[in-house]
Formats: sequence, C-alpha cells, structure tokens
Amino acid sequence: MVEIRPTEDYEGLVPFFIENELEFSEDEPVPTDLVRCWKATEDGRLIGAFVLARRDGEFICDGIAVDPEYRRSQLGRAMLKLGMEEAVRRGGTRMYLVARAPEFFRKQGFEEVAREDAPDFFECLTCDQYGVTCHPEVMKRDL
Repeated sequence: MVEIRPTEDYEGLVPFFIENELEFSEDEPVPTDLVRCWKATEDGRLIGAFVLARRDGEFICDGIAVDPEYRRSQLGRAMLKLGMEEAVRRGGTRMYLVARAPEFFRKQGFEEVAREDAPDFFECLTCDQYGVTCHPEVMKRDL
C-alpha cells in the first residue's frame, strides 16, 4: 500500500531527486525557505517525493519526483495536491515551478509564464542538460 506522509528529512530526499534526473545544486541564487516535504513509500521503499518551498515570498514546487514504475498511478498528482493545499493553508494564492514535464503540470492547471514574471529560481541555465535533453518551462498556477 502506498503511503504519503510529511517528512523532515529533506536531505534524505535529495538522492531520490537526483536518481530521477532532477537537478540539485548547493549554490542556489536565492535563499530557499523549505516549507514542508512529503515522501511516498510502498513497503518501506521511497517511490515519490515533493518539496514545497518559498522564494522571493512566493510558494514554489522545489522538487517533485515519482519512481518511473509509479508514474501513471496518480501519485505525482496526489503529492502536488498536498503541496498546493498546504500553500493555501499558509496564505498562498499561487504556486510556481520549473517543469521538466510541462504536460503533466498543464493537466494540473499550471500555465507557462515568462521567467521574468516568476520568482528567481530558474537555475537551469547552468545545467549541462539545459537545451540538450531538457527543455523546461517556468509555470504558475493560481490556487
């Protein structure tokens, strides 16, 4: 049975994000305030993770990943919903993200926005995958 629950172990999620091809950098251009993290497990195995954070006073999805075996199981949608609900509880009116899988986020009501219309969290320009194997979109959803 899949279980999604909050976790304080952000550092424990980082290897999972890296395994699932999310970029991770110790050198962030703008301080990120972690708000809450969730992990999804099945039989003790980590199969999904989500990080809600704030940058420039805005809520952002600072990481979401699902094990490839579970990507069609609605797990990503469920974690994203938890993050959006938490943002609303904390007074948020919108959420931003950088999407490697923009079609997934479009289905969840996110729309592409210009980089300059979003908080400063677009670190992709320094990544060697940018424009080669990864064509991310900056996206926003009103909550």
